Amino acid sequence: MADIEFRVVSDRREGLLLELGRLVIASGFTLQRQRMERTGAGVVLTMVVRGPETNLLTLEDRLGSHPLVNSFEAGVPDASHAPAAAPEPARPRASSAERGADVAVAGTGPDHARVEALLPSLARDYPDIFNRVLAFEHELPAAQREPTTRYAGNRVGAWIYKRDYALGARLNLADSVKHIALPAMRQLLRGTELGNDGLRILKSPFAGIGLHRGASCHFLRGCLEGLLNEPGHLGHPRILETFCRNSGADVCTFTFSA
Repeated sequence: MADIEFRVVSDRREGLLLELGRLVIASGFTLQRQRMERTGAGVVLTMVVRGPETNLLTLEDRLGSHPLVNSFEAGVPDASHAPAAAPEPARPRASSAERGADVAVAGTGPDHARVEALLPSLARDYPDIFNRVLAFEHELPAAQREPTTRYAGNRVGAWIYKRDYALGARLNLADSVKHIALPAMRQLLRGTELGNDGLRILKSPFAGIGLHRGASCHFLRGCLEGLLNEPGHLGHPRILETFCRNSGADVCTFTFSA
């Protein structure tokens, strides 16, 4: 479970908390506390909600598309604004990306707060997300680039699965790669194909940008993990980038194993 703070800007005060409270509940979250004030930008509603982080992109998508919402920001709650008797925020549950991650630097994990702040803009811009993701990766400390961008990809992949594929059949791993991972990645990147050696991405935007030595497509790897781990029945397939243009290969290639 995770605690997330939303700062929503609207033109209307009447009914705002009621309407958005319904979205919070429908997305599997509970409202912990809220405050509302008028500013020069309009009515600002701040809500702290608690719920499963796997549902966060769904909630952000609903907030972003609600007619009462002009804009919103998401982030980690400021503990200094919490009531004195409030319980300590629960530590976010480890995602599938973190459970299976081979972290580049020992003791360095994903920056959850930065990823949660990024997700609303990715949901709004999807599928044209790579300019934001690349700018985000450039801003990260070197030791956190791999785990944090991989975690961000995982969150986006899980969201894509729930949005586009959750009502489909329970497929085995090979068919999930063919009927879920391949079309989802083609939506993001032209020139994605499935070969005998794995899922091949001809022009990854993460290769050759000078941020990594060796394999560099950590966001794409995380996205594939989110797409295939979110259904639940496959367990946690192992996904590796076995070839990368950043290492001199012709294409970036991902392989999958149970």
